[in-house]
Formats: sequence, structure tokens, C-alpha cells
Amino acid sequence: MENGIEPGTKAGNREFTHQPVMLSEVLALLQLGPDKNYVDGTLGLGGHAKAILERTAPNGKILGIDRDHEALEAAKKILPRERCTFKHGTYDQVRDFLTELNWPAPDGMILDLGVSSLQLDKAERGFSFLKSSALDMRMDLEEEVTARELLDDLPEKDLAAMFRDLGEERFSKRIARQIVRSRQKSPLRTTDDLRNLVSRAVPFSKRGRIHPATRVFQALRIAVNQELKYLRSFLENPPDFLKVGGVLAVLSYHSLEDRIVKNQFRSFDGFKILTPKPLTPQPEEIRKNSRSRSAKLRAIQRID
Repeated sequence: MENGIEPGTKAGNREFTHQPVMLSEVLALLQLGPDKNYVDGTLGLGGHAKAILERTAPNGKILGIDRDHEALEAAKKILPRERCTFKHGTYDQVRDFLTELNWPAPDGMILDLGVSSLQLDKAERGFSFLKSSALDMRMDLEEEVTARELLDDLPEKDLAAMFRDLGEERFSKRIARQIVRSRQKSPLRTTDDLRNLVSRAVPFSKRGRIHPATRVFQALRIAVNQELKYLRSFLENPPDFLKVGGVLAVLSYHSLEDRIVKNQFRSFDGFKILTPKPLTPQPEEIRKNSRSRSAKLRAIQRID
């Protein structure tokens, strides 16, 4: 899922601008060539996939996987159907999809673990505390559990653990206590409700450079979408579905994801680490796309 949207892609009545994160670095690591085949496990709106297809013409193909139906439909309008196969699901299902489709062993795979601007900028999706909306945060709208339901149902100690473990929020206990007190009178219903509660709970003198609600919203989003579960599931086994010489590149956006990727990459036999230290965006890219600022890119190559 890229942190941007292809020019001309519309969601509702709005038009977005797409900026795939660290595009040149991703393309260089994937070692693209004519007629090679790749998997985009977090297709989003197809920014990385579109660039890959341009550099693997005329016969290179993409298997695009995404859990967001809306993003898949948007990507289908951008990417050539004759060279793309689209699957609704999560990237940890890639082995099953390759078998089901009788797809050749891919030459590489890209995962962009960020939240797309389609999700962030559509207020009704509930991902951003900058926009008033219902507390939803589901990437796959077919899933049942929303952020509101977690806030309504989780015991105080579980809320505190979620904010601490998934958001690295040092005031997790204080925020959880305030949520439980608040919901006894009036349950939290909107992103404004949660943002304002967190702002009241975090001491003004202890606030850093980011908004005090940032880590709480991150933790809720990760929990609703079980993001770390799918990442661990995917990396339980080496990506030996790749061709020998094939590359897996992963873009992560917070330390929890990056730590999992780093440690799992180091544990795989038969793979070479292409990024001893993660690559990060150049200052120019951060100026153009502020959402790329926390990105870290790691890659491994199958050698055996």
C-alpha cells in the first residue's frame, strides 16, 4: 500500500496525487529486466506495480494482492489487465495464490506496509485524527471488528497493553483509564472524540513533536487490521517461492515492523541480505511527500 495515489485516480468525488514511496530505490533492488514477473503483495493503487510493468515490458507480469477492495478496483483502472492478475486477500497468502493460479516462480516481490492515502484521506475510513469520522480503521471493509468496537469492549488493562505494545505510548495506562471512564458515560464514537480524549489525558508538558494522539491511532489501526500477525505469518518461512536470484523488498514505517523484518531476514538460510542497514528516503522525497519520512526499506535475495 503506497502512501499516495496515482494522478487521476478518484475516490468518491475527490482526486488524489500518488507518490509511491522510495520508488527508485525499490526498482533498483528488484533488479528489473524485460519479461520478468513480480508480486506486489500490497498493491494499493498500483504505483510501484505500474513502474515495474513499464520496466519489464513487453511481457513482464504482476500479481497484485490487496485486502482493500476499493484500492483493487482503483488499481484495475490504472494497470493493464493483460499483464496483471488481481487477488483480494493478504500478502501472507501469496504461496496459495501462486499455486492456485499456476503462476511461475516470481523474480521478485514488493511489500509496502504503509497505509495508503486513499485510506488516510477518506474521512469515512477513520484512519486519521485530522478528519472527523466514525472510528472504523478497517483496511478490509469485510472484516467485522472496527476501532470503535475495540474501544468499547476491551478491558482497561488490554487497552493499555495495546497502546503500549503497538503504539509505544508511554502514557498508555492513563489513556486507557480515561477511555474506560468516558465510555461509562458516553462511548467514543468519532475520531474527534478519541483525539480530544487523548489530548486531555497526555500532560501538556510531556508532549513531543508529534500530536499526542498519533501513537494511539497507530496502535488501534495495527490491532484492528492485525498487521503484525500477517507480517509474522508471511515471514515464518523463507520466501523460497521466489526464483533463485529473486528479491524480496519490504517498506516498513515503524520500529515494530522493521524489527520483525530485520530479525527474520537475518534468520533465513539461502538468502543474501542486500541492505545491511535499511535504506531511508532522501531529503528531497521527504520534502515532496512527508508521509515517506519514517520509511525503511530492506531487501534480501534468494541465492540457493
